[in-house]
Amino acid sequence: MPFVHIQLVADTIADDSQAKKARIAAKIADALHEETGTAKTSVWVVFEEVAAGDWYVGDASVETIRKRRI
Repeated sequence: MPFVHIQLVADTIADDSQAKKARIAAKIADALHEETGTAKTSVWVVFEEVAAGDWYVGDASVETIRKRRI
């Protein structure tokens, strides 16, 4: 049973996030089914949303990087 763990900055898909997550999970399940023959119902997809202040790129948080771009 494939397990796919997706980590993203919390507000990346803020607008209608449940619907977007459902579409992403369906596409991942479809791809794994097509490539491996695994039943779509056996594919687990977990979304983990991390606050922008807790996600770092090098020594700067995503929150800080976004503020610099404004």
